[in-house]
Amino acid sequence: MVKSWQNLTAAELGREIGAGRVHPVDLAERHLEAIAAHPLADRIYARTTPARARAEAMAAHDRARRGFRRGLLDGVPVSWKDLFDTAGVATESGSALLKGRVPDRDAEVLEVATQSGLVCLGKTHMSELAFSGLGLNPVTATPPCVNDEGAVPGGSSSGAAASVAFGLAPAAIGSDTGGSVRIPAAWNDLVGLKTTAGRLSLRGTVPLCEKFDTIGPIAKTVEDCAHLLAAMEGGRPTDLAGASLSGARLLVLETVALDDLRDRPAQGFEDACNRLSAAGAEVTQGRIPEVAEAMGLAALIFTAEAYGIWREVIEAAPQKMFPRILERFRSGAGFSAADYVAAWRRLEVLRKVWLDRTAGYDAVILPTSPILPPQAERLMTDDAYYVTENLLALRNTRIGNLMGLCGLTLPTMQPSCGITFLGAPMQEERLLRLGSAAARALR
Repeated sequence: MVKSWQNLTAAELGREIGAGRVHPVDLAERHLEAIAAHPLADRIYARTTPARARAEAMAAHDRARRGFRRGLLDGVPVSWKDLFDTAGVATESGSALLKGRVPDRDAEVLEVATQSGLVCLGKTHMSELAFSGLGLNPVTATPPCVNDEGAVPGGSSSGAAASVAFGLAPAAIGSDTGGSVRIPAAWNDLVGLKTTAGRLSLRGTVPLCEKFDTIGPIAKTVEDCAHLLAAMEGGRPTDLAGASLSGARLLVLETVALDDLRDRPAQGFEDACNRLSAAGAEVTQGRIPEVAEAMGLAALIFTAEAYGIWREVIEAAPQKMFPRILERFRSGAGFSAADYVAAWRRLEVLRKVWLDRTAGYDAVILPTSPILPPQAERLMTDDAYYVTENLLALRNTRIGNLMGLCGLTLPTMQPSCGITFLGAPMQEERLLRLGSAAARALR
């Protein structure tokens, strides 16, 4: 077994497997042992899948031995957020409402990833029904933040990010409806990719808002994210060779995204912009007024759909829910169908305006979150603090979801402060190449 295996990226581990220096079964066992021994593991993993991991790792070893590896990550273990169905294993989406729910088949994206050779370590904790950007969940567990164990890790893919940040998985698969991949990735100094809605199948994924729900990886590098995306859709990974920032045009979004920035996120973003410029990118600032209007539609569109999907389940046993999450769902009950349809029609217009205004740029950049990870104890005892921090946590990331974009968050020199690159719909390959070059500059 290679030294310091917990510090290697998913791609590096894949290369070690390909070279015969790492046995996939040993790798799976090392991770399962690390999870079992870690004092915070119960706050990160809802449950592990050791029998499955060993069987998948042995199959990967057999393929490697015969020279039939299915990709670079064949035999590499990953964690899965607890809203992806796993056959014969509970999938509860962080909620007592779904306690004991055991699907009879895998989510389609997990099926494809397994066929690509990924090894499933288990299911990670998350915000209840994925409806919070904080990662606070007193119903099941609140995972830790790698930079401050008293703070929340970001959500809703909270355990997913923590599993990577604490060395209990080389990479993780999460979901992103309003920022749920990018926030925990940023707060734990990781890379997170939000794919375009519709790029990856949602079959077998517990929904929040199906029109906005997306699937994406959380990992240590852009390269890992490129290979994980390929594994989840059964395709070829983006070629990152030769990626450069020279001549890249980047637009700093001034509208909404720079409002009320806390000091450290502001410092991290400013330093990142300077580094991108020094690496050859043309960084300019500009406003897109339509963003403010779109943000004004968010409460209606998100909550109305979420409550419409979950109303019957919630109202059958509302006492089982974390009250703040219950309140958020119920806030969608007051909107009419006519208002919902009108809001969506307007949002489609605003999306077209966004694409027109940003057509001359390679990406729009902004701070991933305007705040640092809040303290979990205060969130539990201070209602006003909870509401303010949750809305701020999700504010910048939600722009990408509202506008139907793909997005990539990268760490900056400031801990728990990420920078987001937003790309046009279905342009993940271009975004990953740009992100690969940007990541080198930001280091």
